[in-house]
Amino acid sequence: MTIGEWTEESSEHDGSIRTEWSCSNKWESQGYFKPHQESAGEPFVISMPPPNVTGALHMGHAMFVTLEDIMVRYNRMKGRPTLWVPGTDHAGIATQLVVERMLASEGIKRTDLSREEFISRVWEWKKKYGGAITSQIRRLGASCDWTREHFTLDDQLSRSYMVNWSPKLQTAVSDLEVEYSEEVGTLYYIKYRVAGGTRSDFLTIATTRPETLFADTAIAVHPEDDRYSIYVGKQAIVPMTFGRHVPIISDRYVDEEFGTGVLKISPGHDHNDYVLARKLGLPILNVMNKDGTLNEVAGLYCGLDRFEARKKLWADLEEAGLAVKKEPYTSRVPRSQRGGEVIEPLVSKQWFVVMEPMAEKGLTALEKGDISIIPERFEKIYKHWLSNIKDWCISRQLWWGHRIPVWYIEGKDCEEDYIVARNAEKALEKARDKYGPNVEIYQDPDVLDTWFSSSLWPFSTLGWPNLSADDFQHFYPTTVLETGHDILFFWVARMVMMGVELTGKVPFSYIYLHGLIRDSEGRKMSKTLGNVIDPIDSIKEYGADALRFTLASGTSGQDLNMSFERLTSNKAFTNKLWNAGKFVLQNLPSESDYSDWQALRGFKFNVEDTFNKLPLPERWVVSKLHELIDTVTSSYDRFFFGDVGRSIYDFFWSDFADWYIEASKTRVYNVEDPSVAAVSRAVLLYTFETVLKLLHPFMPYVTEQLWQALPHRETALIVSPWPNTSLPRDVKSIKSFETLQSLTKAIRNVRAEYLVEPAKRISATVLASPEVLHNISSVHIVAGEGLEAYLPLADMVDIATEVQRLSKRLSKMQSEYDALVARLSSPQFVEKAPEDVVRGVREKAVEAEEKITLTKNRLRFLQSTVLVSE
Repeated sequence: MTIGEWTEESSEHDGSIRTEWSCSNKWESQGYFKPHQESAGEPFVISMPPPNVTGALHMGHAMFVTLEDIMVRYNRMKGRPTLWVPGTDHAGIATQLVVERMLASEGIKRTDLSREEFISRVWEWKKKYGGAITSQIRRLGASCDWTREHFTLDDQLSRSYMVNWSPKLQTAVSDLEVEYSEEVGTLYYIKYRVAGGTRSDFLTIATTRPETLFADTAIAVHPEDDRYSIYVGKQAIVPMTFGRHVPIISDRYVDEEFGTGVLKISPGHDHNDYVLARKLGLPILNVMNKDGTLNEVAGLYCGLDRFEARKKLWADLEEAGLAVKKEPYTSRVPRSQRGGEVIEPLVSKQWFVVMEPMAEKGLTALEKGDISIIPERFEKIYKHWLSNIKDWCISRQLWWGHRIPVWYIEGKDCEEDYIVARNAEKALEKARDKYGPNVEIYQDPDVLDTWFSSSLWPFSTLGWPNLSADDFQHFYPTTVLETGHDILFFWVARMVMMGVELTGKVPFSYIYLHGLIRDSEGRKMSKTLGNVIDPIDSIKEYGADALRFTLASGTSGQDLNMSFERLTSNKAFTNKLWNAGKFVLQNLPSESDYSDWQALRGFKFNVEDTFNKLPLPERWVVSKLHELIDTVTSSYDRFFFGDVGRSIYDFFWSDFADWYIEASKTRVYNVEDPSVAAVSRAVLLYTFETVLKLLHPFMPYVTEQLWQALPHRETALIVSPWPNTSLPRDVKSIKSFETLQSLTKAIRNVRAEYLVEPAKRISATVLASPEVLHNISSVHIVAGEGLEAYLPLADMVDIATEVQRLSKRLSKMQSEYDALVARLSSPQFVEKAPEDVVRGVREKAVEAEEKITLTKNRLRFLQSTVLVSE
């Protein structure tokens, strides 16, 4: 099959990288990925979720690239101006870690460099390695407008409490960057003596982090817990603090069932304690340095690492008689997604965004229908998060990222006197206006949370804050945001809130959430389990088309189990397409035979008159095709991509390839009636090129190659018009042909049952009336109402030989059945064997009995046939 300038000549589709790159380069060079604003219709716009610049393509990336490209290609073929904006995220923590490791290999620490020198090294790294992820995304066929590619630290995009603290990374981290794991640790029981009481007056608390007791500011019990009511209002002595007293209070926040029902309140080191302290007006103490060591509040334990301090403190508590006991305890331990160390809740001065007013706008957008979440069940999660939102810590103690746009005044209190400005020049200008011409300023050293930067992504990539920018005017708001359901709050909801707050409009109309990729057994992919499937390796082995088709076969919001078997099956599908394409091409007129081509194009299957004149096989397959167009178009519009794939697969493989192509073989070679051959060729071409259009968003490479191989292609498939819907179809023809299919399948089943050789021809009597002939040596098949067939046994088998074969088989089956019954009759076996073994033997006995009955019936039928013939 010759494909010309699009690919190399190939005897079969192999999904080669060279072939795929050839297609991609041709598409891009022709400008097909850019939006054509002269096109009619409302623009269709997607902003790609920016993958980390440090990342390598994984199946999660492959999933979103595939689904978004399907949406983009479909809407482009529908004639809408279509824009898919690509880009990458600067990934503050991840990138800084990567570059710090690189520097460490050179014997350099980050702190050995100035901030400017370090940032320069990061940009050097980004220039050298940052394009890897986008190159891999291109391998999947992503038809983004790469001329509009963005990076979250681009100049254009840069115009625009209690925290989780990572001691190793030396920064606050977002909730998304904290992973909780069930781990077995220790629960420590410690005595807190009651001030002014006897030696028997004490409260025992249970804690997993005894080293934080130095930061205790209260002891709490439940108000209805009679065990401790006599102590409420008194003071407790914090152990190992040289007699520091804290109040004993009551609050319904306390869980009576946990530990002893007594809770130490350490608001400087626990999120919930912090909220309670703010409510009750308790003081807040911090016992932890930012490197994870204890500070001067810990007294004698100052300078010790938190875990070393825990061991020493417990030993000292035991010696002082204040240690009650310790026991294993399983809890959810917060660990850094990046560094893996245990995260420490820590009170730190940070920049926050007040979220409640913005959350109200985000909720209103959903309630008014300005945004729709697919699948709908995630609306409940969205509402829950926004209804229970907390203020957002947006500052990170890193060097790589957007600097906090705040400048402080030298010699002034930074909490009271600061300037907010777009840049240093504007900040100095504001400071001079307020403090005089000799004022000196310095910028806050922190950077913005990466999630804050990316929350501006849908509009900052289109020119915001320049509201008159062409892209912002034409393409904002965008149409769809597609991403994984696991970041619905951390990214999606924040984009909604920021979009409404900063532009006055929701940033997108639809939120499409895909599930997670798991292995064939439903387990999360991990290097530890050794079950990671690399998408690049999968492309090399199976081709990008097969990988895309596999990834798109799931249901929105549902996790997808990935397996090599599915990839193998879908690679076979691409080869089936290729072979069907070769058959169609081989039976078309020569490209230079314009009269034949003019006649071929003269068949208008969208016209009732032409359609109604088609013979039954052609009328059937065209009817099924027109039904498919409607079904697939509706599913595309409703984002039911799994249904799209299954519908096209079933039609192409079962109806077109297995039935119509086989039926057409006797018709296209019909030399006695050229008109029959012409109609069949026209239907073959019409059906095949329509299937290529429907399938192109899923499998862009093989469909484009096959499209270009067909003669007289006026344009590339990627920009060819989508098929019209509501075309003629004949339900009666479909039913009639399906009845013939049933007859054919039934005859094939009988042949298989009697072990008839595939090449052997047998006669068949087909009746179109309800009368049934009696006393005939044949097999009777009912295919449907008014259609039956009789297959003479004598044509299929030697009856005497078949009787002999079945008799031997019956004898063997009876022996096996008797042995199973004997085992089940033995009390020793039934009572002592494992239950599943006994159940298995019973099931085998039932199955054997059914086979014996069927074989006896066949044998009886054959024996009666011999008697009739005699």
